[in-house]
Amino acid sequence: MDFGPLIARKRERFEELEKLVSVGDLYDDPKRAREILREHTRLKELLALWHSLQKTRTEFAESSLLATGTDPEMAEMAQMELPELEKKLQALEKETQVALLPPDPNDDRDAIVEIRAGTGGDEAALFAGDLARLYQRYAEATGLKIEQLEASPNELGGMREIIFKASGQGVFRKLRYESGVHRVQRVPATEAQGRIHTSTATVAVLPEAEEVDFELKADDLRIEVCRAGGPGGQGVNTTDSAVQVMHIPSGMIVRCQDGRSQQKNKEKALQILRSRLLERKQREEAEKYAAQRKSQVGTGGREEKIRTYNFPQNRVTDHRIGLTLYNLDRFMEGEIGEMLATLQAADMEDRLAEAAATQHS
Repeated sequence: MDFGPLIARKRERFEELEKLVSVGDLYDDPKRAREILREHTRLKELLALWHSLQKTRTEFAESSLLATGTDPEMAEMAQMELPELEKKLQALEKETQVALLPPDPNDDRDAIVEIRAGTGGDEAALFAGDLARLYQRYAEATGLKIEQLEASPNELGGMREIIFKASGQGVFRKLRYESGVHRVQRVPATEAQGRIHTSTATVAVLPEAEEVDFELKADDLRIEVCRAGGPGGQGVNTTDSAVQVMHIPSGMIVRCQDGRSQQKNKEKALQILRSRLLERKQREEAEKYAAQRKSQVGTGGREEKIRTYNFPQNRVTDHRIGLTLYNLDRFMEGEIGEMLATLQAADMEDRLAEAAATQHS
């Protein structure tokens, strides 16, 4: 595939952005500055990739020529180099294709992750807590930052609900495929007969909304302060620090009581509400204006059963891509990189196929 003309346009755009990022008044508009800097970084990476591709193409052409030359020793060396160069060339061409796909505007955002116990009572809550620890350990291993926004623990140490913010490079892109129903099969700690139970927890990964993305009008909000309840110690139970925010037009309600400060709980509640409203708005726009991609990765909808965690067999299976790993013990310790990379690759394959079909239609 000849990427040359498209790369030429990208290079022109990069030169425009180079001038823009050097102008001081760009930063007077924070939203525009973020968008410009993100595009600048993406194009810089694309052009570096293109340079590597061109260099490898030249090396492959030179080695191919030497392999058919009259010098036996040089020909033999070139023949040995060709398979590795061809493999590298194919990988770089694929990476370039992926880099040329239109970027998802949410990819570079931080993420709001909401985990809730599903069917299964106390065992579902224990599993929801296990998933929260899984993502915490993954974050620690990959340099991401986790900030807890709200938690509702149960008496056994599990979580009826936990909401946290994950921050870091490309964090939404990494975690977005975790949205859906997670199913666990194991003998619960509460099971006296040793029988295997099936329980579920739901995960929703939302792109964090910034104030400039979704304006919350004061007239549209009903904010109530109330006494915090549930486990958490005497301080939580005796302070009027819990905050409940209702978005009147949508009927959406967010309650935060995790922090001791009323103001902090209000800020966290508005942060969660803004992200939920942005996600709903984006989903509605996608359904209205774009044909839904029937990706093998799935839509990431919360209603989909996406993964099964089978503890007796030490097995984790992702049903969207048919991938089964027999390392559930390590997976629960946050070693989920292979699964996430495979999901992302499957989605990219689907997007490339869709792009190719669009070009030929």
